[in-house]
This record gives sequence, C-alpha cells and structure tokens, in this order.
Amino acid sequence: MQLSQFSDAQLAQAFSAGQERALEVLINRHKDKIYTSVYMLVKDKYLAEDIFQDTFLKIIKTIKSGRYDEQGKFLPWAIRVAHNLCMDHFRRSRQQIPVTLPDGQDISVLFGAGDMASDGIEKRQVHDSVRKLVERLPEEQREVIVLRIYADQSFKQISELTGVSINTALGRMRYALLNLRKMISDNHMVLR
Repeated sequence: MQLSQFSDAQLAQAFSAGQERALEVLINRHKDKIYTSVYMLVKDKYLAEDIFQDTFLKIIKTIKSGRYDEQGKFLPWAIRVAHNLCMDHFRRSRQQIPVTLPDGQDISVLFGAGDMASDGIEKRQVHDSVRKLVERLPEEQREVIVLRIYADQSFKQISELTGVSINTALGRMRYALLNLRKMISDNHMVLR
C-alpha cells in the first residue's frame, strides 16, 4: 500500500516510526485548510507562513515525542494547534484581525454583497465597509466566523478549538450575524 492511501493515523504512526515521507504526505493532505485558517485569522501572508511552519514544527515534536493521541481527528487537532499559535501571537501583539478570503476578496461576498448589481467601484466600497464592520465585531464573534466559514469547522470543532460549549459557539455566531445586520442597518448599507 502506498503512503498516499494511508489514513492520517497510519501516517502519524509511520512518521513516528521513522518514515519521514509519511509526514510530507500528511502535510500535503491538509496544508491548504490549515494555512487558510491561519491566514484568515492573521491576514498577513508572511506571518501566516511563519505560524503555519510553527504549527508543523509543533506537530512534528508532538508526534516524535509520542504525545500525539490519534483518534481519527488529525485535521481538527492540527487546526487547533494553529489556532492556539495565532491566539498566542494576538495576545502578544494585540492587533486587529482583518477578514478576507484567500483570493483577496472581503468576507462581505459571503454575506451577499458579492451579488450587487452595481459597478466595480461601488462593490469595492461595500466590500471595504463590510470588512470594517466584521473587524469591529468582538474577538470571540469574529473568531467563530473565521473558523466556521474559512476553516470549514463544525460548531463542535469550533467549541473544542475555542474551549467553549457548542451552544456558546452557536451563540457567538448568532450574535456575530445579528451584530453585522445591525451595523449594516445603522450604516444604511444595502446588500443584495
């Protein structure tokens, strides 16, 4: 059987046993989702690359030391490691977390602004406005939006990553959307 056909658990075990190529397969399998989730939180390509590398260094150390407990959940665990490293960075720097898609588009396209029947300048202005509104959300609400929409995490995974109950994660998403709608209304924005 080729390494590419191994499960995540088998790859981690093979890497732990000395098969370096197993780690490469594991990284290639999940790098896009992990990197995207980091980038969506830090919104800086170079910082995201640094944190992504730190994430895999931590993963390597954990697997090599025998402390990795595979339960069929490598990706959620790896994203949690990355998320924790991002939060450590923000605790140190206390900077805002702008939210954009990997292709540079603002989160506003996910809230309907991308379908506006207006010219490109108006669209960009609306995108900028919605991005600024998302940036004004409390950190916990902004974090849930990023993890749910960009990292494609379930609310169960979000609750595990953030250390809160599923109901709290759902509540934060609900309040984030309510707050965005209120800010959009207060700013007399029209999104279609």
